[in-house]
Amino acid sequence: MAVVKPFAAVRPKPEKVKEVSALPYDVMNREEAAEMAKDKPDSFLHVSRSEIDLEDHISSYDPKVYQKARENLMDMMGRGVLIKDREPKYYIYRQIMEGRAQTGIVARASIDDYINDVIKKHEHTRPEKEKDRINHFDVTNANTEPVFFAYRSQDQINEIIEEWTDKNDAAYDFVSDDQIRHQLWVVDRKGVVETLEKLFAKIPNLYIADGHHRTASATKVGLSRREDKPDYRGDEPFNYMMAVIFPHDELLIMDYNRVVKDLNGHSPKEFMERIEENFAVEELDPGKAYKPEKLHQFGMYLEDTWYKLQAKEGVVDDNDPIKRLDVSILQGNLLKPILGIENPRTDNRIDFVGGIRGLKELEKRVKKDMKVAFSMYPTPIEDLFAISDAGEVMPPKSTWFEPKLRSGLFVYLLDE
Repeated sequence: MAVVKPFAAVRPKPEKVKEVSALPYDVMNREEAAEMAKDKPDSFLHVSRSEIDLEDHISSYDPKVYQKARENLMDMMGRGVLIKDREPKYYIYRQIMEGRAQTGIVARASIDDYINDVIKKHEHTRPEKEKDRINHFDVTNANTEPVFFAYRSQDQINEIIEEWTDKNDAAYDFVSDDQIRHQLWVVDRKGVVETLEKLFAKIPNLYIADGHHRTASATKVGLSRREDKPDYRGDEPFNYMMAVIFPHDELLIMDYNRVVKDLNGHSPKEFMERIEENFAVEELDPGKAYKPEKLHQFGMYLEDTWYKLQAKEGVVDDNDPIKRLDVSILQGNLLKPILGIENPRTDNRIDFVGGIRGLKELEKRVKKDMKVAFSMYPTPIEDLFAISDAGEVMPPKSTWFEPKLRSGLFVYLLDE
């Protein structure tokens, strides 16, 4: 069962929250981060992307970057931009995008639950990305950004969240530059805190929705500190990681679309003939883009024309949780055998476009630097759970969650 505990967060003073809050560290490059933080000395990007405060020739993975992140975090705390709560609490974090809300609990989760597979994963991690976050967390002595977990929705937890948010004022309530509303409530009533902890203890599993590298890195930092302190008790902060934990039925998974640079030597006519072996193909009216309406349908943009592709009978293996995924169907029946994309994780002929950018972005990429684009139907959260429960991993770029968690709203210090 899951261990989900309250903690004393470091968080912005209410009047500073909008200025502090920032997009996650991994959704922009260095230049974009520098532009976003320009003339904003209190932006959390000075912590999460601290290389923007160093000379351009210094690598983003240089030890000076992690030291600068620590200095900037300490500076923000020293100036009172960030303040630390005195007692452990839960926090309720709600995001509203285009009228749709998702509401989660901000808490700390056990690194042992990750080790023992109570916290389920569905992706492989890359050593270099793990190392970056290990260094960042270790040197700053903090989880500076939360991981994003899901759990199978539980009525009693939902009722507590609904009642608390109805009867109490939010500590933060602001709209970020991307027009997403962010609200945060502080759950500080002892009885409610205790009840939530007991209810989460009945949840069999948590699932990583987004943040596999942060989860793995936080765990390895905790294990390293256990080695340095062999008489550790188990309740020290480094035995936990900061997370926002959402009920599954409130989460939005968007399409994660594909664009490919060339047709692997095929003419457009030959390419279409090969596709028709496993897909029913329908050419759409000029100017009509196609967003798939259900599983096993795909849109394709080629030569200024959109097509609807429908996987034929026999192509879909409903008994295999991985093979039945649309990303697997497209990879196994088109991208690999026809376009020669053997490994989408490493092949530089393929790129991926999050659904938040819309179909116009696919058209733009094809006109700019690609040859063909594919629009996907979103992967259902139930498939993510099924694959995680089976101990398997999803193909790369299978899910795109929106909205992204805002950084800077809460920080978890790893010492006492």
